[in-house]
Amino acid sequence: MIPLYDNLPTRRFPVMTVAIIALNVLVFIYELSLPSERALSRFFFQAGFVPFELTHLVDIRPRDIVPPPLTIFTAMFIHGGWLHIGFNMLFLWIFGNNVEDAMGRLRFLVFYFVCGVIAAIAQTASAPGSTVPEIGASGAIAGVLGAYIVLFPRARVLALLPLLFFFPIVYVPAWLMIGLWFLLQLASGTLSLGAPASGGVAYFAHIGGFLAGVVLVPLFARRRRRAPPLVF
Repeated sequence: MIPLYDNLPTRRFPVMTVAIIALNVLVFIYELSLPSERALSRFFFQAGFVPFELTHLVDIRPRDIVPPPLTIFTAMFIHGGWLHIGFNMLFLWIFGNNVEDAMGRLRFLVFYFVCGVIAAIAQTASAPGSTVPEIGASGAIAGVLGAYIVLFPRARVLALLPLLFFFPIVYVPAWLMIGLWFLLQLASGTLSLGAPASGGVAYFAHIGGFLAGVVLVPLFARRRRRAPPLVF
């Protein structure tokens, strides 16, 4: 299911959500400006998060642009392609604005990065010796999804359902859409255990970020709102 819109208006403009999206887009534009695939790969290793570097507290070549532990933060703004950044920013925009509205701007920003850090730690725990750079905002965004399902489980999300040659657009409850997404991450992560480290989806970052969002949201949210009635 691909979310398109939810039925929850916000009380004020989501400054932090938009700022995070803008920074991700700017970094992606920088990636597109790099002269070759080799230069792009080098950038992933320099600014991406490498689990081996955290567990061994070393900086393997090529040298990171920041001390290894801080690459947890730089990695949150790097993406591996158009679909990667497109889906991440779509989910952040649809679900992040309401979570920011419930938490307040500064609280939301702190929450977002805390979830991103926990997501990176969860992925490291699943493969502590991996030298594959982890990139993307999806761990932190998974935390936003965790917060959303706690705060607004009865919200309605307009979603596109890719079904072979048909693409119906339907309203689904937020708890169902996000819940199915989490179960998919959990199943995929379990199946990936024991597999050799390679490029792909960091399922345990998604799992760790989501659970962090569910657990931490009561500490950050200032108010809960009821979803308005669905209007067709």
